[in-house]
Amino acid sequence: MQNRKKIKVFIIAGEVSGDILGAKIMRELPDADFIGVGGENMIAAGLNSLFPMSDLAVMGIIEVVAHARTLTRRISQTVRAIIASRPDVVLTIDSPGFAKSVVEKLRKNSDGKKLIADGLRFHHVVAPQVWAWRSGRAKKYAQIFDKLYAFFDFEVPYFTKYGLDTVAVGHPIADGLIGYQSKHKKINNEKIIAIIPGSRMSEVKRLMPLFQDVVGQLVANGYNDYRFVIPTVETTDGFIREHVKRWGVQPEIIPSKSRYDLYAQTYIAIAASGTVSAELAMLHVPSVIVYKMNPVTVWLARHLLQVKWVSLVNILLNRSVYPECLGPNATTENILDNVRQLSIPSVRENMISGLKSADDLWRRPNGAPAALIAQSVRNSVR
Repeated sequence: MQNRKKIKVFIIAGEVSGDILGAKIMRELPDADFIGVGGENMIAAGLNSLFPMSDLAVMGIIEVVAHARTLTRRISQTVRAIIASRPDVVLTIDSPGFAKSVVEKLRKNSDGKKLIADGLRFHHVVAPQVWAWRSGRAKKYAQIFDKLYAFFDFEVPYFTKYGLDTVAVGHPIADGLIGYQSKHKKINNEKIIAIIPGSRMSEVKRLMPLFQDVVGQLVANGYNDYRFVIPTVETTDGFIREHVKRWGVQPEIIPSKSRYDLYAQTYIAIAASGTVSAELAMLHVPSVIVYKMNPVTVWLARHLLQVKWVSLVNILLNRSVYPECLGPNATTENILDNVRQLSIPSVRENMISGLKSADDLWRRPNGAPAALIAQSVRNSVR
């Protein structure tokens, strides 16, 4: 048997969901050398990260501007590292602003152009939601990336019409989560309310005071026999632990790696908008989705968004399954109203039924996303 060429991949993830997927992709390529940027999961898979992933975990226009100096420095550092390491493929996972900036700078750099001429290719995981806003990004992606891995079939035509090689691989967390709850749910009478403030420090800082008030009001209004639990990630754990010391009710804090077991037992989740809402939907957890934004971001979202919802399950089903409390509607009273509704058995059953109806939309029949991406990356190397 002919020995396969050992390939070198420069891999970049800027947030927790990308870090988890990145680690899975790395494990699917045991014959590859990896350099790049990642978090605890990719580090555990063998990556020596150039710098802390938390430097890239910034969301929102105002927040990005505030961190512009750090981001600019990290972009330049990453470009230099790619040129020095001479990888076969640059694989970026989500974090579109950082990913595009790195690739664009490489394409303009004389040394970067030499690498490209020698066969360097740029692959990106997670298609931008051009169907929701800024449709012109599809053409831009086609100009700077060689391959795009989308999660859903309906996303593919938005990019292939501009000549970008795009393949739908399914949502990366679906294979492990669909059916997870039925296998791991324990029979007990304990009712858990999961409080999930997100993975980015900027969103956590905005949501924690609101969630503090929500928990206090829930306890004051008859939910005093419930157990409140907060899952944290490495980038926010310290801040959250300090913050809850000021709460009248002390929630339990668990590490991110235990979150799926928590969700399988959760009665109601109050969660930040983002990947976690998809995780909760796949696990059929009745939830309220919350997001507080900077006023400038709220104004822009109102004028630019082309969809009614931010929760992916709502978008996939084109109806409101998860209630969303966003921007100025992210208030204690609105959240409490939704929690009260989800305490009604018929309302809960109706929501769970809606979540189950989306199960087949999350997955691909021909393999797990990480394996499909890894195979494509290997096949792309000359």
